Amino acid sequence: MLRLVSLLVLGGALVSGAPAFAQSEADFYKGKTVSVLIGFGPGGANDVWARLLTRHMPRHMPGEPAMTPQNMPGAGTLKLANHLATAAPRDGTVFGLINRGIPLEPLLGGQNVMLDPQKMSWIGSPDKDTSVCAVRKDAAVKKMGDLRTTEVAVGATGSGADTAIYPEFLTEFLAMKFKTIKGYPGSNEIVMAMERNEVQGICVAFQSLARTRLYTDRELNILFQAGLEKDPGIPPDVPLATELTAGSKADTDALRLFLARTALGRPFVAPPALPPARLETLRRAFDATMKDPAFSGEAERLKLTVEPITGEEIARVLTQIYATPPDVVRRVSQILGHVSGPAAP
Repeated sequence: MLRLVSLLVLGGALVSGAPAFAQSEADFYKGKTVSVLIGFGPGGANDVWARLLTRHMPRHMPGEPAMTPQNMPGAGTLKLANHLATAAPRDGTVFGLINRGIPLEPLLGGQNVMLDPQKMSWIGSPDKDTSVCAVRKDAAVKKMGDLRTTEVAVGATGSGADTAIYPEFLTEFLAMKFKTIKGYPGSNEIVMAMERNEVQGICVAFQSLARTRLYTDRELNILFQAGLEKDPGIPPDVPLATELTAGSKADTDALRLFLARTALGRPFVAPPALPPARLETLRRAFDATMKDPAFSGEAERLKLTVEPITGEEIARVLTQIYATPPDVVRRVSQILGHVSGPAAP
């Protein structure tokens, strides 16, 4: 009789497995606060995206925990990425927004990187946004071709950030004459430096640029978009950087690896080794938020475009990136100055 009762209880638990899972996650999150760390300074598009997410995602979480945003800028978001990889709790109560270039840094030999991107817990991205390089209209450089002969100073943050890595790579790879001035906390501060004419340009995600006064007042020239294909959200007359190269197979392979970061969007990521159920909870709540009319409506009012990427898709893209042939990786690393010796042809 006892054995029969035990079997019936076990069978009931198996049949009701999904509700039991949902209830256990609700029990875990109820009354808790989830910290959403932002690897960028306040005021820019990344900061706006993260704060928007914290206002809407709790409704889609079991137990409806509170969510609090907190800025943690530094080294082009490498400071935050290292914190998530080594020090943050691994229980689903902390995740953050990092620069999309950071996951490529271990592969390409970046310095002071403590994370293994293939072990991190990728949650998703709210948009797909191509980076552009733009300058003040009174700069000596007026169009992309001018960069072959005329130098322009651009502001930058740190290693792996779009603001630094795009001008540095393109200076070496396509002989563009960028002078990169590092040390700014974020893109917002670089734009303010442009307004003071302290620097003349910036390489940054287009949505971040489109929110600035310089752009809305038509005081900028967008020189090119740093992508393999044109972004329909960017004015169609803005050329691709690849138009300055003959496009040999070796060049194409190197550019594809370098520009693969675009496919990661604005990645939200949690520490490694999260309990599988906890990562599933965060991913599904993120996906549900992206489909929430209240979320998309507020995004539209903030001049943001919702084009989500799932956490699973980000993880798949990274698997593909890390399967790049070693000779291509070495060439890109050498161009970036991360590996000594001449770059492969």
